[in-house]
Amino acid sequence: MQKVRIPVTLNPARCSQRHLRYEGILPSKVLKRVNGISAGDCKDLDVSVECGVDVQGIVYLSGKAVTELTLICQRCMEPVKIPVAVEFAFSPVTDDSQIDELPDAYEPVELDENGEVQLHQIIEDEVLLAFPIVPGHDNDSCNMASRDMSVGKIAAPKPADERPKNPFAVLDTLKRN
Repeated sequence: MQKVRIPVTLNPARCSQRHLRYEGILPSKVLKRVNGISAGDCKDLDVSVECGVDVQGIVYLSGKAVTELTLICQRCMEPVKIPVAVEFAFSPVTDDSQIDELPDAYEPVELDENGEVQLHQIIEDEVLLAFPIVPGHDNDSCNMASRDMSVGKIAAPKPADERPKNPFAVLDTLKRN
């Protein structure tokens, strides 16, 4: 199948009736939020999206997106390339009452005034959610991982016989002062 550009908007009702499937590229230049957070431009996303109706009659959009991000390692502060692969399954909703009836397998996605979803935006949202909380190299490839890192000194706990028997004895001494 030929890789094409992923459409910006999509009408899930029409596409699911025809069981349309899109496989293509989402250019990194349209991912402004992802590029703003990453240390360099991310690679183009390889995206596949399938539209259909499940056995319960629920319209869905499902698929996956794969890319590689350049982030800053939080140990050595050098760039690190992190592969990101996300899978998603959405079902379009028009009001809040439909959200409660939606099975757990699907995330709700709102339709705009034309009955379409912003496909680029929801794919970018999924990639943003897949960002690691603390990006970093593997322990073997990070030049700071081999160093023992400690911040401050930790006092050794007092032996049990030196501790006061009454836990409120410290408060009593403060009260006297």
